[in-house]
Amino acid sequence: MSSTGSGADAVVDERVKQTSKLRTAFIRPELGAIVGVVAVFLFFIIFAGDSGMFGPQGVLNWSTVSAQFVIIAVGACMLMIAGEFDLSVGSMIGFSGMSIAIMSVTMGWPVWLAILLTFALCMSIGALTGTIVVRTGLPSFIVSLAFLFILRGFTIFLPQTIERRTIIGGISERAEGDWLAPVFGGKIGEGLFVWLADMDIIATYTRGAREGEPMVNGIPMLIVWALVLVIVAHIVLTRTKFGNWVFASGGDAQAARYVGVPVNRVKVQMFMLTAFCATLFATCQVMEFGSAGADRGLLKEFEAIIAVVIGGALLTGGFGSVIGAALGAIIFGVVQQGLFFAGVESSLFRVFLGVILLFAVILNTYIRRIITGER
Repeated sequence: MSSTGSGADAVVDERVKQTSKLRTAFIRPELGAIVGVVAVFLFFIIFAGDSGMFGPQGVLNWSTVSAQFVIIAVGACMLMIAGEFDLSVGSMIGFSGMSIAIMSVTMGWPVWLAILLTFALCMSIGALTGTIVVRTGLPSFIVSLAFLFILRGFTIFLPQTIERRTIIGGISERAEGDWLAPVFGGKIGEGLFVWLADMDIIATYTRGAREGEPMVNGIPMLIVWALVLVIVAHIVLTRTKFGNWVFASGGDAQAARYVGVPVNRVKVQMFMLTAFCATLFATCQVMEFGSAGADRGLLKEFEAIIAVVIGGALLTGGFGSVIGAALGAIIFGVVQQGLFFAGVESSLFRVFLGVILLFAVILNTYIRRIITGER
Protein backbone atom coordinates (compact mmCIF):
# COMPACT_ATOMS: atom_id res chain seq x y z
CA MET A 1 0.00 0.00 0.00
CA SER A 2 1.62 3.22 -1.10
CA SER A 3 1.92 6.22 1.14
CA THR A 4 0.07 9.39 0.20
CA GLY A 5 0.58 11.26 3.44
CA SER A 6 1.93 14.74 3.97
CA GLY A 7 5.29 15.95 5.21
CA ALA A 8 8.45 13.93 4.72
CA ASP A 9 6.53 10.81 3.75
CA ALA A 10 4.56 12.51 0.98
CA VAL A 11 4.96 11.10 -2.50
CA VAL A 12 6.19 13.67 -5.02
CA ASP A 13 4.26 13.57 -8.28
CA GLU A 14 6.96 13.55 -10.96
CA ARG A 15 4.47 14.90 -13.50
CA VAL A 16 4.44 18.24 -11.64
CA LYS A 17 7.44 20.42 -12.34
CA GLN A 18 9.07 21.41 -9.07
CA THR A 19 10.30 24.99 -8.78
CA SER A 20 12.89 26.03 -6.21
CA LYS A 21 12.24 29.00 -3.98
CA LEU A 22 15.42 30.61 -5.31
CA ARG A 23 14.23 30.31 -8.90
CA THR A 24 10.79 31.65 -7.94
CA ALA A 25 12.38 34.65 -6.27
CA PHE A 26 14.69 35.24 -9.22
CA ILE A 27 11.86 35.54 -11.73
CA ARG A 28 9.95 38.05 -9.61
CA PRO A 29 9.58 41.21 -11.76
CA GLU A 30 10.55 43.50 -8.89
CA LEU A 31 13.89 41.82 -8.19
CA GLY A 32 16.03 43.97 -10.46
CA ALA A 33 14.38 47.17 -9.24
CA ILE A 34 14.90 46.19 -5.59
CA VAL A 35 18.59 45.54 -6.23
CA GLY A 36 18.82 48.83 -8.12
CA VAL A 37 17.18 50.83 -5.32
CA VAL A 38 19.53 49.35 -2.71
CA ALA A 39 22.58 50.01 -4.89
CA VAL A 40 21.57 53.59 -5.68
CA PHE A 41 20.85 54.47 -2.06
CA LEU A 42 24.13 52.94 -0.88
CA PHE A 43 26.04 54.85 -3.56
CA PHE A 44 24.61 58.24 -2.61
CA ILE A 45 24.84 57.57 1.12
CA ILE A 46 28.57 57.08 0.58
CA PHE A 47 29.21 59.92 -1.88
CA ALA A 48 26.51 62.47 -0.97
CA GLY A 49 25.56 61.56 2.58
CA ASP A 50 26.98 64.79 4.01
CA SER A 51 25.36 67.09 1.45
CA GLY A 52 21.89 67.18 2.96
CA MET A 53 20.42 64.74 0.47
CA PHE A 54 18.99 62.62 3.26
CA GLY A 55 17.90 65.51 5.43
CA PRO A 56 14.21 66.50 5.50
CA GLN A 57 14.49 68.99 2.63
CA GLY A 58 16.64 66.66 0.55
CA VAL A 59 14.27 63.73 1.06
CA LEU A 60 11.35 65.95 0.04
CA ASN A 61 13.18 67.01 -3.12
CA TRP A 62 13.94 63.56 -4.47
CA SER A 63 10.62 62.18 -3.24
CA THR A 64 8.77 64.83 -5.25
CA VAL A 65 10.78 64.11 -8.38
CA SER A 66 10.30 60.37 -7.89
CA ALA A 67 6.54 60.88 -7.47
CA GLN A 68 6.41 62.54 -10.89
CA PHE A 69 8.03 59.49 -12.47
CA VAL A 70 5.81 57.13 -10.44
CA ILE A 71 2.57 58.70 -11.69
CA ILE A 72 3.36 58.24 -15.37
CA ALA A 73 5.10 54.90 -14.78
CA VAL A 74 1.94 53.36 -13.26
CA GLY A 75 -0.08 54.00 -16.42
CA ALA A 76 2.77 52.94 -18.70
CA CYS A 77 3.26 49.75 -16.67
CA MET A 78 -0.34 48.57 -16.89
CA LEU A 79 -0.47 49.38 -20.60
CA MET A 80 2.77 47.48 -21.26
CA ILE A 81 1.51 44.49 -19.31
CA ALA A 82 -1.53 44.61 -21.61
CA GLY A 83 0.90 44.37 -24.53
CA GLU A 84 0.87 47.96 -25.83
CA PHE A 85 2.95 51.17 -25.76
CA ASP A 86 1.96 54.82 -25.58
CA LEU A 87 4.59 57.23 -26.88
CA SER A 88 2.26 60.22 -26.60
CA VAL A 89 2.50 60.49 -22.80
CA GLY A 90 5.00 63.36 -22.83
CA SER A 91 3.00 65.34 -25.37
CA MET A 92 -0.18 64.63 -23.41
CA ILE A 93 1.44 66.22 -20.36
CA GLY A 94 2.19 69.41 -22.27
CA PHE A 95 -1.20 69.41 -24.00
CA SER A 96 -3.26 68.89 -20.83
CA GLY A 97 -1.34 71.54 -18.91
CA MET A 98 -1.89 74.03 -21.73
CA SER A 99 -5.56 73.07 -21.88
CA ILE A 100 -6.03 73.96 -18.21
CA ALA A 101 -4.18 77.25 -18.69
CA ILE A 102 -6.19 78.32 -21.76
CA MET A 103 -9.54 77.40 -20.23
CA SER A 104 -8.87 79.05 -16.88
CA VAL A 105 -6.68 82.07 -17.73
CA THR A 106 -7.55 82.93 -21.32
CA MET A 107 -11.21 81.92 -21.36
CA GLY A 108 -11.85 82.87 -17.73
CA TRP A 109 -13.54 79.61 -16.73
CA PRO A 110 -13.30 78.37 -13.13
CA VAL A 111 -10.19 76.30 -12.48
CA TRP A 112 -12.21 73.32 -11.27
CA LEU A 113 -14.15 73.26 -14.53
CA ALA A 114 -10.96 73.59 -16.58
CA ILE A 115 -9.43 70.64 -14.72
CA LEU A 116 -12.45 68.38 -15.11
CA LEU A 117 -12.92 69.21 -18.80
CA THR A 118 -9.22 68.61 -19.44
CA PHE A 119 -9.38 65.18 -17.81
CA ALA A 120 -12.43 64.33 -19.92
CA LEU A 121 -10.78 65.62 -23.12
CA CYS A 122 -7.46 63.85 -22.60
CA MET A 123 -9.02 60.54 -21.57
CA SER A 124 -11.18 60.75 -24.70
CA ILE A 125 -8.00 61.16 -26.76
CA GLY A 126 -6.56 58.14 -24.97
CA ALA A 127 -9.70 56.18 -25.84
CA LEU A 128 -9.37 57.29 -29.47
CA THR A 129 -5.75 56.13 -29.58
CA GLY A 130 -6.67 52.75 -28.14
CA THR A 131 -9.66 52.36 -30.46
CA ILE A 132 -7.53 53.02 -33.54
CA VAL A 133 -4.99 50.44 -32.33
CA VAL A 134 -7.52 47.66 -31.70
CA ARG A 135 -9.73 48.39 -34.73
CA THR A 136 -6.96 48.72 -37.32
CA GLY A 137 -4.45 46.26 -35.91
CA LEU A 138 -1.69 48.85 -36.34
CA PRO A 139 1.18 48.73 -33.84
CA SER A 140 0.52 51.00 -30.86
CA PHE A 141 4.07 52.28 -31.32
CA ILE A 142 3.07 53.86 -34.65
CA VAL A 143 -0.36 55.14 -33.61
CA SER A 144 0.86 56.73 -30.38
CA LEU A 145 3.87 58.20 -32.20
CA ALA A 146 1.42 59.96 -34.50
CA PHE A 147 -0.45 61.36 -31.51
CA LEU A 148 2.86 62.45 -29.99
CA PHE A 149 3.31 64.87 -32.91
CA ILE A 150 -0.36 65.83 -33.12
CA LEU A 151 -0.64 66.76 -29.44
CA ARG A 152 2.73 68.54 -29.35
CA GLY A 153 1.77 70.51 -32.43
CA PHE A 154 -1.51 71.66 -30.87
CA THR A 155 0.32 72.46 -27.60
CA ILE A 156 2.54 74.91 -29.48
CA PHE A 157 -0.03 76.19 -31.99
CA LEU A 158 -2.91 77.04 -29.61
CA PRO A 159 -1.09 79.38 -27.18
CA GLN A 160 0.80 81.05 -30.03
CA THR A 161 -2.45 81.69 -31.88
CA ILE A 162 -4.47 82.79 -28.86
CA GLU A 163 -1.88 84.43 -26.59
CA ARG A 164 1.05 85.05 -28.96
CA ARG A 165 3.32 83.14 -26.56
CA THR A 166 4.11 79.54 -25.58
CA ILE A 167 3.99 80.01 -21.79
CA ILE A 168 0.78 81.00 -20.02
CA GLY A 169 1.01 82.13 -16.39
CA GLY A 170 -1.47 83.48 -13.87
CA ILE A 171 -2.94 80.10 -12.95
CA SER A 172 -2.09 80.50 -9.26
CA GLU A 173 -4.14 83.69 -9.05
CA ARG A 174 -7.06 82.03 -10.82
CA ALA A 175 -6.83 79.03 -8.47
CA GLU A 176 -7.15 81.07 -5.26
CA GLY A 177 -10.25 79.93 -3.41
CA ASP A 178 -10.96 77.18 -5.93
CA TRP A 179 -12.30 74.02 -4.29
CA LEU A 180 -10.54 71.53 -6.59
CA ALA A 181 -7.12 73.13 -7.08
CA PRO A 182 -5.76 72.13 -3.62
CA VAL A 183 -6.49 68.47 -4.42
CA PHE A 184 -3.67 68.67 -6.98
CA GLY A 185 -1.49 71.54 -5.79
CA GLY A 186 -1.95 71.60 -2.03
CA LYS A 187 -0.11 69.95 0.85
CA ILE A 188 -1.17 67.75 3.73
CA GLY A 189 0.22 67.41 7.24
CA GLU A 190 1.20 71.05 7.76
CA GLY A 191 0.30 70.88 11.44
CA LEU A 192 2.41 67.76 11.94
CA PHE A 193 5.50 69.42 10.49
CA VAL A 194 5.00 72.53 12.62
CA TRP A 195 4.89 70.25 15.67
CA LEU A 196 8.03 68.42 14.51
CA ALA A 197 9.78 71.78 14.14
CA ASP A 198 8.67 72.87 17.62
CA MET A 199 10.12 69.62 18.98
CA ASP A 200 13.41 70.36 17.13
CA ILE A 201 13.03 67.14 15.13
CA ILE A 202 13.22 68.95 11.78
CA ALA A 203 15.08 72.13 10.89
CA THR A 204 13.54 75.59 10.65
CA TYR A 205 14.49 78.74 8.76
CA THR A 206 16.85 80.89 10.82
CA ARG A 207 16.58 84.15 8.91
CA GLY A 208 14.37 86.12 6.57
CA ALA A 209 10.60 86.45 6.45
CA ARG A 210 10.10 82.74 7.14
CA GLU A 211 12.28 82.65 10.25
CA GLY A 212 11.05 79.96 12.65
CA GLU A 213 8.97 78.13 10.05
CA PRO A 214 9.78 74.47 9.29
CA MET A 215 11.84 73.94 6.14
CA VAL A 216 9.44 71.13 5.22
CA ASN A 217 5.90 72.38 5.81
CA GLY A 218 3.86 69.54 4.36
CA ILE A 219 3.67 66.63 1.95
CA PRO A 220 2.79 67.73 -1.61
CA MET A 221 -0.35 66.21 -3.10
CA LEU A 222 1.83 64.97 -5.96
CA ILE A 223 3.38 62.43 -3.58
CA VAL A 224 -0.03 61.50 -2.17
CA TRP A 225 -1.41 60.88 -5.66
CA ALA A 226 1.61 58.72 -6.53
CA LEU A 227 1.10 56.55 -3.45
CA VAL A 228 -2.63 56.20 -4.11
CA LEU A 229 -2.06 55.22 -7.74
CA VAL A 230 0.52 52.57 -6.84
CA ILE A 231 -1.68 51.03 -4.14
CA VAL A 232 -4.85 50.99 -6.24
CA ALA A 233 -3.11 49.73 -9.40
CA HIS A 234 -1.28 46.99 -7.48
CA ILE A 235 -4.52 45.78 -5.89
CA VAL A 236 -6.32 45.84 -9.25
CA LEU A 237 -3.54 43.88 -10.97
CA THR A 238 -3.03 41.25 -8.29
CA ARG A 239 -6.40 40.90 -6.57
CA THR A 240 -9.11 41.37 -9.19
CA LYS A 241 -10.48 39.62 -12.27
CA PHE A 242 -9.77 42.74 -14.31
CA GLY A 243 -6.09 42.43 -13.36
CA ASN A 244 -6.09 38.90 -14.74
CA TRP A 245 -7.62 40.26 -17.93
CA VAL A 246 -4.79 42.80 -18.25
CA PHE A 247 -2.14 40.07 -17.94
CA ALA A 248 -4.03 37.78 -20.30
CA SER A 249 -4.44 40.53 -22.92
CA GLY A 250 -0.70 41.08 -23.03
CA GLY A 251 0.34 37.44 -22.65
CA ASP A 252 -1.71 35.84 -25.43
CA ALA A 253 -4.53 38.04 -26.72
CA GLN A 254 -6.06 35.39 -28.99
CA ALA A 255 -6.13 32.76 -26.28
CA ALA A 256 -7.62 35.33 -23.90
CA ARG A 257 -10.43 36.03 -26.39
CA TYR A 258 -11.20 32.31 -26.59
CA VAL A 259 -11.90 32.22 -22.84
CA GLY A 260 -14.07 35.33 -22.89
CA VAL A 261 -11.65 38.12 -22.00
CA PRO A 262 -12.75 41.45 -23.61
CA VAL A 263 -9.24 42.13 -24.90
CA ASN A 264 -10.08 45.18 -27.02
CA ARG A 265 -11.97 46.86 -24.20
CA VAL A 266 -9.13 46.19 -21.76
CA LYS A 267 -6.55 47.70 -24.10
CA VAL A 268 -8.64 50.82 -24.74
CA GLN A 269 -9.13 51.30 -21.00
CA MET A 270 -5.38 51.01 -20.45
CA PHE A 271 -4.77 53.76 -23.02
CA MET A 272 -7.30 55.87 -21.11
CA LEU A 273 -5.36 55.16 -17.92
CA THR A 274 -2.10 56.41 -19.40
CA ALA A 275 -3.91 59.59 -20.51
CA PHE A 276 -5.34 59.98 -17.00
CA CYS A 277 -1.89 59.61 -15.43
CA ALA A 278 -0.35 62.12 -17.85
CA THR A 279 -3.13 64.62 -17.13
CA LEU A 280 -2.76 64.08 -13.38
CA PHE A 281 0.99 64.74 -13.69
CA ALA A 282 0.34 67.92 -15.69
CA THR A 283 -2.37 69.19 -13.33
CA CYS A 284 -0.13 68.83 -10.29
CA GLN A 285 2.71 70.51 -12.21
CA VAL A 286 0.53 73.41 -13.34
CA MET A 287 -0.81 73.98 -9.83
CA GLU A 288 2.72 73.90 -8.41
CA PHE A 289 4.34 76.32 -10.88
CA GLY A 290 1.28 78.43 -11.65
CA SER A 291 1.96 78.26 -15.38
CA ALA A 292 1.84 75.99 -18.41
CA GLY A 293 4.54 75.74 -21.08
CA ALA A 294 4.52 74.21 -24.55
CA ASP A 295 7.76 72.35 -23.80
CA ARG A 296 6.47 70.54 -20.71
CA GLY A 297 6.66 66.75 -20.74
CA LEU A 298 9.43 66.37 -23.32
CA LEU A 299 10.88 62.81 -23.28
CA LYS A 300 8.67 61.80 -20.35
CA GLU A 301 7.23 58.93 -22.37
CA PHE A 302 10.65 57.34 -22.65
CA GLU A 303 11.43 57.90 -18.97
CA ALA A 304 8.15 56.20 -18.05
CA ILE A 305 8.91 53.20 -20.27
CA ILE A 306 12.44 52.91 -18.88
CA ALA A 307 11.10 52.97 -15.30
CA VAL A 308 8.68 50.18 -16.20
CA VAL A 309 11.41 48.09 -17.85
CA ILE A 310 13.67 48.56 -14.83
CA GLY A 311 10.72 47.41 -12.74
CA GLY A 312 10.75 44.08 -14.53
CA ALA A 313 8.01 44.39 -17.17
CA LEU A 314 8.64 42.50 -20.39
CA LEU A 315 8.51 44.47 -23.63
CA THR A 316 6.43 41.64 -25.08
CA GLY A 317 3.65 42.14 -22.50
CA GLY A 318 1.93 39.79 -20.07
CA PHE A 319 4.49 40.19 -17.27
CA GLY A 320 5.29 43.05 -14.92
CA SER A 321 4.63 44.72 -11.60
CA VAL A 322 3.37 48.15 -10.57
CA ILE A 323 5.57 47.93 -7.46
CA GLY A 324 8.57 47.29 -9.67
CA ALA A 325 7.69 50.25 -11.90
CA ALA A 326 7.37 52.47 -8.82
CA LEU A 327 10.79 51.33 -7.60
CA GLY A 328 12.22 52.09 -11.05
CA ALA A 329 10.75 55.58 -10.81
CA ILE A 330 12.28 56.04 -7.36
CA ILE A 331 15.68 55.12 -8.82
CA PHE A 332 15.21 57.90 -11.37
CA GLY A 333 14.26 60.48 -8.78
CA VAL A 334 17.08 59.61 -6.42
CA VAL A 335 19.70 59.60 -9.18
CA GLN A 336 18.50 62.86 -10.75
CA GLN A 337 18.67 64.70 -7.44
CA GLY A 338 21.64 62.72 -6.13
CA LEU A 339 23.86 63.86 -8.98
CA PHE A 340 23.19 67.44 -7.93
CA PHE A 341 23.94 66.75 -4.27
CA ALA A 342 27.09 64.84 -5.23
CA GLY A 343 28.28 67.74 -7.38
CA VAL A 344 28.21 65.69 -10.60
CA GLU A 345 27.27 67.17 -13.99
CA SER A 346 23.49 66.77 -14.32
CA SER A 347 23.71 65.87 -18.03
CA LEU A 348 25.10 62.49 -16.97
CA PHE A 349 21.56 61.61 -15.91
CA ARG A 350 20.78 60.83 -19.55
CA VAL A 351 23.85 58.59 -19.72
CA PHE A 352 22.54 56.75 -16.67
CA LEU A 353 19.14 56.28 -18.34
CA GLY A 354 20.73 54.69 -21.39
CA VAL A 355 22.98 52.37 -19.41
CA ILE A 356 20.26 51.24 -17.00
CA LEU A 357 17.83 50.66 -19.89
CA LEU A 358 20.31 48.42 -21.69
CA PHE A 359 21.05 46.47 -18.52
CA ALA A 360 17.35 46.08 -17.68
CA VAL A 361 16.42 44.84 -21.16
CA ILE A 362 19.21 42.23 -21.07
CA LEU A 363 18.13 41.07 -17.59
CA ASN A 364 14.45 40.94 -18.55
CA THR A 365 15.24 38.97 -21.71
CA TYR A 366 17.11 36.42 -19.61
CA ILE A 367 14.17 36.21 -17.19
CA ARG A 368 11.75 35.72 -20.09
CA ARG A 369 13.82 32.79 -21.31
CA ILE A 370 13.68 31.24 -17.86
CA ILE A 371 9.92 31.66 -17.72
CA THR A 372 9.26 30.28 -21.20
CA GLY A 373 11.97 27.64 -21.15
CA GLU A 374 13.67 29.09 -24.24
CA ARG A 375 17.40 28.74 -24.79
